Amino acid sequence: MNEHSDPTKVVVVGGGYAGTIAANRLRARPDVDVTLVNPRPDFVERIRLHQYAARTGEATIAYGTLLGAGVTLVVDRATRIDTAARTVRLESGRALDYDYVIYAVGSTGATPASVPGAAELAFDVAEWESAGRLRARLDALPHDAPVTVVGGGLTGIETAAELADRGRRGITLVCGRGLAPTFGAPGRRYIAGWLSRHGVAVREGVSVSEVRQDAVVLSDGTARPSALTVWTAGFGVPDLAAASGLRTDGLGRLLTDETLTSVDDDHVLAAGDAAAPSGRPLRMSGYAAGPLGARAADTVLSRIAGTEPAVVDLAFSGACVSLGRSAGVRQLARKDDTALNLYIGGRAGAAIKEVTCRFVVAKRIRREAEKPGSMGWPKAGPRPVASASAVRGATSA
Repeated sequence: MNEHSDPTKVVVVGGGYAGTIAANRLRARPDVDVTLVNPRPDFVERIRLHQYAARTGEATIAYGTLLGAGVTLVVDRATRIDTAARTVRLESGRALDYDYVIYAVGSTGATPASVPGAAELAFDVAEWESAGRLRARLDALPHDAPVTVVGGGLTGIETAAELADRGRRGITLVCGRGLAPTFGAPGRRYIAGWLSRHGVAVREGVSVSEVRQDAVVLSDGTARPSALTVWTAGFGVPDLAAASGLRTDGLGRLLTDETLTSVDDDHVLAAGDAAAPSGRPLRMSGYAAGPLGARAADTVLSRIAGTEPAVVDLAFSGACVSLGRSAGVRQLARKDDTALNLYIGGRAGAAIKEVTCRFVVAKRIRREAEKPGSMGWPKAGPRPVASASAVRGATSA
């Protein structure tokens, strides 16, 4: 592109881990005009929202400390991606023109409508606003009021553990699929032991069939007192892609090829929790979000340069879960994200989790702002190519 050409306009929709890294990385070319659209004026550390709810930490960072020079932040909510006009329409009525758009809207909580009372009465910790409502409700409850946390995954474990570590009693963790089902058996045993020692009652093999104002009803027919119910079982994604006429998978994630390009439009890319490359999305996680954001930005930069974009190539190494402020588990895994029977627990596990949280901000987001294109990640090589029928089978729209 010569110096008299108009800059390439890229709009990044969503300012979470994937979107913020993508926006910073796009600055590797001086002829790219980057706009980041986010509904909040601050970056939210989702991996700390359980701390925010329990008042053991904060979870927002000013974008001014994270975004590189030249990234324009627009605090607004995208309501439609008009692929025909190549504009992103905003809730305020404004429209942003684009040459490329990176769809990085993240994920949300998913309180099931099929469980009576869940949507109306249960709280969640998936977003900053909902975590704030949970925080206010906890402030109003006595420390011995019965609390039920629904979901035995990492979010549920961290929420229950954080509350127990703060001295709350009467906490029950309901694990329909079992406790920490993605971890190896030794790591699961460590988590179960910590929860037991700290007074958290773990119910495995049952689910919640009804949420009441002062109780939950379990699938085995028993009712347990619950002054507060926190729902962490499952995640959803915003419906912006489907509302824009773009094909999605069954959960609503934008369906892309392995370069993270929409199967419907070469000028639309996806990253993070809301991306479904070849209908086979990676695990929803901050670990995957950063590399996916970087890879989406690299695809845009390759298209501008006229070169062949690279494909998704992330290798996993495991996952972390905090157990209050002084313990945790670092589960080790193979590159394909299957757990090994190896973990690091206790204070060392807690330290690794804290270092990981800080690393994402300091060594990924801020480093990318200072030196676009510098971020790397463990590589697994290209994934096996999905068949056309498999991609079609993942499509819901």
